[in-house]
Amino acid sequence: MHQLRVYEGNTLRAGLSRMHGLRHAYAQNRYEELTGCKSPAVGGPETKALTPEQREVDRQARLTISKELGHERVAVAAAYLGR
Repeated sequence: MHQLRVYEGNTLRAGLSRMHGLRHAYAQNRYEELTGCKSPAVGGPETKALTPEQREVDRQARLTISKELGHERVAVAAAYLGR
């Protein structure tokens, strides 16, 4: 949550507001780019429905996206991508 407050403070100082949705859009577009599938949050298959190989691709994509968004935990990506 601290990072979100910093982000929102920076965008407000720049005269922008309600920008967090862009992070969701970025994460979801990036997931599709990395996996070839939509994320569960926008109608893609849930993780439990994936094959073992697809689960590994999913895990790697979530890790990449999490890091790109400034986080270290794959679980954080679930807020943007669904489960």
